[in-house]
Amino acid sequence: MSAETVTQTDIFHLSAKYPNFAELNTALYERELYRLATSNIADLALLKRKLKGLSYHVRNASMLMLENGSPMAVDVHNGSWQAKQSRKCPLTYQDTDKVIKWYRDNSRYGAVVAVYVEHLGEQHIELDSIDRIVSDRLHLNHFGWFSKTGEYFEIIPKQTRYLLLKPNKSVMTAACCGHRWTPRGKAIPRALSLRELLLSTDIDWKTFK
Repeated sequence: MSAETVTQTDIFHLSAKYPNFAELNTALYERELYRLATSNIADLALLKRKLKGLSYHVRNASMLMLENGSPMAVDVHNGSWQAKQSRKCPLTYQDTDKVIKWYRDNSRYGAVVAVYVEHLGEQHIELDSIDRIVSDRLHLNHFGWFSKTGEYFEIIPKQTRYLLLKPNKSVMTAACCGHRWTPRGKAIPRALSLRELLLSTDIDWKTFK
């Protein structure tokens, strides 16, 4: 039996178990192929590894999104989370003392967290995960080092600001849905990477009040 036949059979069974699986799987797969095709990856071996594992990660993301108990809806045709966007970025509800307390009490390896990103007036929130904990600092898998107050310790691009946020329902919803804001107000949501989508399925929404 060929690999293609196995894949088709898998999709048939998964579609029976998860309604709309085929549509969501296709949307994610097409988007990730385009992302890789237009990426700046110069290492051919790395590109091959990413392509080799693509179908596995896409299937996992599709299944986890469809069975996830989040407060958001799944757009199976666009491969994204959907929820009402707030008028302003929820950064305004952050309190430094509460940020410090949350990370003091809840820091653990693999925990999904949120990073505020501002560049040239545009604001959005990205998902990341903790992979190192040292004294009063945290290292995130993608962004790097932050203090437990939220301050960023790495070299940062000009006219850009990064801030580690205390996770809550409004912050994580904005991050999962790719909500963006400009000085004029709400902007078209950004498409999450496959990595972020997988992180979004690992959020424990029951912990948010």
